[in-house]
Amino acid sequence: MKIDKESIKKIAHLARLEFDENSAEKMSKDMSQILDWVEQLNEVDTTNVEPLTTMSSEFNDMREDKVANQLDHESALKNAPKRDAEYFRVPKVLE
Repeated sequence: MKIDKESIKKIAHLARLEFDENSAEKMSKDMSQILDWVEQLNEVDTTNVEPLTTMSSEFNDMREDKVANQLDHESALKNAPKRDAEYFRVPKVLE
């Protein structure tokens, strides 16, 4: 599947990305290759294949939650760059 420059510009706008002409051409080529690869995957017969929930063969060893040593307010805030009584002071994120 061929991705044209107009599609790249639209995707870049939606993703808030900026490309120069050379980068847009390379991105068009790369995205076309990715979509060609996905089309190849669609041709594979997966009729009797169970879906995977994870790609890892590791087992998650669950344990019971236990209350352990807890920090008091003073020791927790001891190294805080800024604090206000019993709270951490952080820069404003939202206006």
